[in-house]
Amino acid sequence: MKIQERTGAGAGRSAAPAQPSVGDRLPTPPRERKPALAALAVLLILVGALGATMLVLQAGDRIEVVKVTKEIQAGESVGDNVTSVMVAADDSVNYIKWEQLSTLKTLKARTTIYKDTVVMGQMFAKTASLPAGKASVGLALKEGTYPADIKAGDVVSAYRVSTTGSSSNNSDSNTGSGGTSTSGSGAIVENARVNSVNEDDDATVSTGNLSLTLLVDEADAAALASAAAANQVAIVHVPGN
Repeated sequence: MKIQERTGAGAGRSAAPAQPSVGDRLPTPPRERKPALAALAVLLILVGALGATMLVLQAGDRIEVVKVTKEIQAGESVGDNVTSVMVAADDSVNYIKWEQLSTLKTLKARTTIYKDTVVMGQMFAKTASLPAGKASVGLALKEGTYPADIKAGDVVSAYRVSTTGSSSNNSDSNTGSGGTSTSGSGAIVENARVNSVNEDDDATVSTGNLSLTLLVDEADAAALASAAAANQVAIVHVPGN
């Protein structure tokens, strides 16, 4: 009897509402689309890709040009004092390309060009131009009247000398033990720069004579030329040169 009563009592209860199955879930509301933001994102991606491409192209567009490895004075040629470097191509800059080096060696520097300078066409000319107030004086020197290691670009002083037994118009001359005498008035020219040295002359090899040109102040040019004509010039390196 108790079992039946319990069964009957349970039969009268209402069943719990059944849970909806997975397939019966309510549909979610559609997401709101924002086409403007999507277009902006695409645009930013394209701009970034374009910028990266331009950087790659610019890095690859380089040319080989000439750089000097030592100081070049006005009127000098670069000679072999050059090296090549890579720079970004720029049509607005008159670079001298490495392939033009042979032509460059035939030109002269207009002004002083300092070491490690990437040179440009406007720095050179076919003929040497002297700086204002300067003169170029040629000297033919005998062996023993110039330093053995003299070269273009050196800073030197020029002294008046005379050979023992030769006549001299300078009454101050004092004969030295080496057979030459130097002027007691000091140097004819101080701190002159060697503009060029004719090292390829056959006379230099056979006799020891050497031809060179000095760049001096115009005021000193006449005295130096006069002494040079009388073969009474000796060249010495300036201390610290």
